[in-house]
Amino acid sequence: MYPLLVAMNLRGTAMANNTEVVASEPFLAHEKRKSISLIFCRFICVFLLAVAACYLFVSNFSSWIRETETVNEQEMVNIRPLMKELEVKEQQFLKEEVCDLSVGKWIPKAEGPSYTDETCDYMADYTNCLKNGRPDRGFLHWKWQPNGCDLPPFDPLKFLNAMRNKSFALIGDSVFRNHARSLLCLLSVVAKADEIYHDRTNSGIFYYSEYNFTIYDIWSPFLVSYKLEKYLPELELYVDVLDSQWTKNYDKYDYMLMSGSHWFYRRAVIYENNKIIGCHYCPDLDLKNIDTDVPYRKALELTFKFITASEHKPFVVLRTWSPNHFEDGEFPGSRICNKTEPFKEGEINGDPADLLMRSVEIEEFEKAAAIGEKNGLRIELLDTYHLSLLRPDGHPGAYRNYHPFDGGKKNVDNDCIHWCVPGPIDTWSELLMKIVIP
Repeated sequence: MYPLLVAMNLRGTAMANNTEVVASEPFLAHEKRKSISLIFCRFICVFLLAVAACYLFVSNFSSWIRETETVNEQEMVNIRPLMKELEVKEQQFLKEEVCDLSVGKWIPKAEGPSYTDETCDYMADYTNCLKNGRPDRGFLHWKWQPNGCDLPPFDPLKFLNAMRNKSFALIGDSVFRNHARSLLCLLSVVAKADEIYHDRTNSGIFYYSEYNFTIYDIWSPFLVSYKLEKYLPELELYVDVLDSQWTKNYDKYDYMLMSGSHWFYRRAVIYENNKIIGCHYCPDLDLKNIDTDVPYRKALELTFKFITASEHKPFVVLRTWSPNHFEDGEFPGSRICNKTEPFKEGEINGDPADLLMRSVEIEEFEKAAAIGEKNGLRIELLDTYHLSLLRPDGHPGAYRNYHPFDGGKKNVDNDCIHWCVPGPIDTWSELLMKIVIP
């Protein structure tokens, strides 16, 4: 029996073991599925966490970008005025570095002139526009504003103190006399000069005894010698001989201001080396025609040659051409200038003939100034052409004569070459003072 029992026990044990194996298979399958589900859940959780993290990162990054852009925009808003200010200051600095008295604009001013026809008696009748009845006064209320610097009003006391024990020669035609009388009127606010000399050419000498200062007003329309007599059919111009009207007292001048004039436009037979070399505006004569710029260049060349070679070395200033503003009037053949305001830039270009004469002046000045610098002689340019070109309102026009329209007159002569005193010509002395007195 014992073997049988053993056998039965072994069989029972085997069955039990088999039962355990069979019974454990569903559990293992369940556990496997549970494990897979857990892994899947963990994967999903990790994935969702990753997505959330990415979302938070992207959201925060976008917010940072927007804030940065806002800050940058705000910074640019704050920086732009600074950049603009720096740009303006740079432009102002450049303008301050380049002071050009001849380039600028006329601006309104409330103040009138420092003198009138009632306080100054040096002005010629044909330039005394106020006394002659000119009705408008606007032409007296403009100030020249040059580019890159200020132009102070003329200071007569400063000028006279700077000129103490000195002399100043103004050499030219009637427009130069026009300027000389304007200068005398500007100075009359402080002191009046005595005219100690006057000749038939209307050259004069004015003396300020308190300052021991002398002004020479010298008639020399060509700077070179000429003949204009009633018995001569044409004016004779000698381009190789200087006019003794200004050379005879040259050693006395501490300062000299000079220029050519509209007299070069006149009909003239031109001489050089005692021979006729041609004629200007002489179609009826069998002579070579010579343009106006040729004798003017010769006159300036000879004048500067004399000045730069001389042992006497005054302060020399060349004034540029003075423009005219003649326009056609309502009557046949009439020429007028009746404007009451300045031109704006670009409204007038200037007469080509005048521009040619000015170009000659610039060229000859530059050559002479270079020579003068080597010889210890100072030569400067008073370029009044363009600023004067913008002032058609500054001429006497019909008011070169006393109350020209009295009695119902309509067609009267106009002076569109000379300048009213007071008027824009006073600015020439402001520019002159800026040049000769530091």
